[in-house]
Amino acid sequence: MQAALASPASCGVGAALPIGAVLIATPAQPILWVSIASLVFLTGLGATSARVGGAPVGKGAWRVTFWGAIAMAVTGGAGALFGAVA
Repeated sequence: MQAALASPASCGVGAALPIGAVLIATPAQPILWVSIASLVFLTGLGATSARVGGAPVGKGAWRVTFWGAIAMAVTGGAGALFGAVA
């Protein structure tokens, strides 16, 4: 039950943080601000999860940030390929 409740809660918080970045971003650069904010949050989440799991914090933060950046690049590339990116 705890995992069943924690999962949607963490997804909601994870979605709210970049949305907050949109609210403070300049109208001309929302993609830049959301990307930067998302990478900062991913770094924090990677560091936190590594610390909780007893792994090296720097390595965990780097791994989550790196793969998150790759995922964003692939998603942006697919959007550009299909004309879904402004």
